[in-house]
Amino acid sequence: MAESLRDQLLKSGLVKEIREEKRKPAPPARQGGNTSASGQPYAGDRPKQGGKPHGGGNARNKGGPNPAGRPPRHAGKPGAPAQRPPRKDGEIDLAKAYAIRAQNEAAERRRVEAEAAEQARLRKEKKRKVEELLKGKALNLPDADQVRHFPYGEKIRRVYVDTAQLAALNAGELGVVQQGGRYLVVDKTVIEELRGIAPEFIALMVDPNAADESDDGVPDDLMW
Repeated sequence: MAESLRDQLLKSGLVKEIREEKRKPAPPARQGGNTSASGQPYAGDRPKQGGKPHGGGNARNKGGPNPAGRPPRHAGKPGAPAQRPPRKDGEIDLAKAYAIRAQNEAAERRRVEAEAAEQARLRKEKKRKVEELLKGKALNLPDADQVRHFPYGEKIRRVYVDTAQLAALNAGELGVVQQGGRYLVVDKTVIEELRGIAPEFIALMVDPNAADESDDGVPDDLMW
């Protein structure tokens, strides 16, 4: 019997005998997870009891009840912030009340400061007008030797005049004004202008139509 080509090649040593092994067919690829060599899903991919997958997350980490039905770990912890009960109608939060009071106090301080600033501005303006009015109007004489006393600012004041000025003061033709701690003798017209600007600076102005004696019973022309 003639030898086959395969036998001839084996005898010549050109081809070694190849044993054919039965290879197991590759398992089909599992969708959505790994499978074992037997085609069964791994134990880690099998759904746990209750229909939830093994890798679906820890209930404790999500803050929900754990598998045993226990409440979350942080629930009821000592020191956890207690829930504030709902406020009743008309009840104001304490912090809000403090904020409202602070706003009101700040507004009141601003109002007082603004009022004080306005008063200071008015005083400064009045002083400027008085200075302009009295500039160059003083009739005081350096060699005056007569003393005229008068009440002003709850005290008895005095100004030095001559004989003619004393008579004019008592007749209401001259007057005395206060400026910067000094007492200036001025004409009646100046007194009338000053009366419309700052009457509080008028220290002495005799009304010729009034009685001869002042309210305190002391004659205006008395030398004392």
